[in-house]
Amino acid sequence: MWRLLILLPFLMCPPVVEAGEKTVRVFVLAGQSNMEGQGVVDLEHPDFYNGGKGTLIWSMKNGKTKAKMTHLKDESGGWEVRDDVWVRYQTPSELKVGKLGIGFAVYPGKHHIGPELQFGHLIGDYFDDNVLLIKTCWGGKSLDKDFRPPTASGETGEFYMKMIQEVEYVLTHAGDEMPALKGAKLELAGLVWFQGWNDMFDEQARIDYSKNLVHLVDDFRNTFNVPELPVVIGETGNMGSEAGKNMLAIREAQAKAAAQIMPKGTATFVSTTDFARPKELSPNVGHGHHWFGNAESYFLIGDAMGNAMINLLAPRDGK
Repeated sequence: MWRLLILLPFLMCPPVVEAGEKTVRVFVLAGQSNMEGQGVVDLEHPDFYNGGKGTLIWSMKNGKTKAKMTHLKDESGGWEVRDDVWVRYQTPSELKVGKLGIGFAVYPGKHHIGPELQFGHLIGDYFDDNVLLIKTCWGGKSLDKDFRPPTASGETGEFYMKMIQEVEYVLTHAGDEMPALKGAKLELAGLVWFQGWNDMFDEQARIDYSKNLVHLVDDFRNTFNVPELPVVIGETGNMGSEAGKNMLAIREAQAKAAAQIMPKGTATFVSTTDFARPKELSPNVGHGHHWFGNAESYFLIGDAMGNAMINLLAPRDGK
């Protein structure tokens, strides 16, 4: 059984599964700053945001893939907010909880996006059930130390434990934070991993990356008793094809981990290098580690991750 079934009790009702009870498909989006979300939506200061080039607004008018983004606006011209997809993200400064739209990134306000935006749209379209995305991501963190899983040798990482604790908390308290989900049956349906930048700078971290990531997936699945949980691993594709040898080593390790995760067919690697955009056409020209803040890049990353997850889910769902 690859899904974890957790019942949130109805208020003053016995904890039994009722006919017609709502099901919520839960996906964990984990990693470091690029999973936090650095894609700029609408900031356009000429000195700090390159006059708005590469923002989401700019990309919807000028981007190579602008035709894929039309659903992000509603009929009135405002940002689309879904009624069937929820996001829960504890940032360092605030708890962001609500229906999927722009703004579920690490910064206050609604001026940034991450992969969650388009990932959530695709997964929401795929399921008839409601969807909940839990973001567990922290900038500047390594797999080698900060996310180090228990079955890897050495000390378990602080942020591995935080990831587990946050998922456990949400699975048992979702109805408290999101009243619309109260009494729902939650099914842990997938894990998305988008991390690798910090491990580039340490030789042993690069060597151990693939086996550490396999351990992380195994430990995560075992913790929640979902041995075949679908897993999507996003490539550290910053800088596109112009990557140096250290980044190439991380990319190879990410692909290797996806191939080694058992059972076969339960994990997949998503290439992202084609989604890099020139810094001259991006809002944060000095932030190569954050895809130069280019919103089209983050949109396409989420799009690729969403399609990859659907490809893993479809055979199980008979689709």
